[in-house]
Amino acid sequence: MARILIVEARFYDHLNDMLIAGARAAIEGAGHQAEIVTVPGALEVPGAIAMAAETGRYDAYVALGVVIRGETYHFEIVSNESARGLMALTMDGLPIGNGILTTEDEAQAIRRADPGQLDKGGGAALAALAMLKLRERFG
Repeated sequence: MARILIVEARFYDHLNDMLIAGARAAIEGAGHQAEIVTVPGALEVPGAIAMAAETGRYDAYVALGVVIRGETYHFEIVSNESARGLMALTMDGLPIGNGILTTEDEAQAIRRADPGQLDKGGGAALAALAMLKLRERFG
C-alpha cells in the first residue's frame, strides 16, 4: 500500500472540497492511503511537496488547487510558476499528479473539479499513481 500526499492550495473551499473528494476516491479505490496538507496558494504547492519528499514518508504526491483568471497578470504568474515548480520536481523523479486547475471563470472550475463531471482531482491522483508505478518499474 502506497502513501500518497495530497497538497492542496486552499483558496476556494467549495472547489477544493470537490477536488479532494475525487482524489481521495481514486487513491482509496486503488487500495492506497491518502494524507492531506494545506498551503495558502498554488505557488506554495511545489515547495510543500519538496519538503515532504525530504522526509521519505510518501510514495507519490497530488497537487490540488484552483487558479481563476482575474483582472491582472497575477493569474499567469501563479499558473505558470506553480506548473514549472511541479515539473521541476517530476524531472527530479518525484511521482506527482498535477490537479491545479487554471480556468477563466468559476463555472469552468466547477465542471473540472466536480467528481461527477470531469473529476480532475481523481485524474491527478490516477496520474500520480501511474507515475509511481512507472518509477517502480524503472527503479
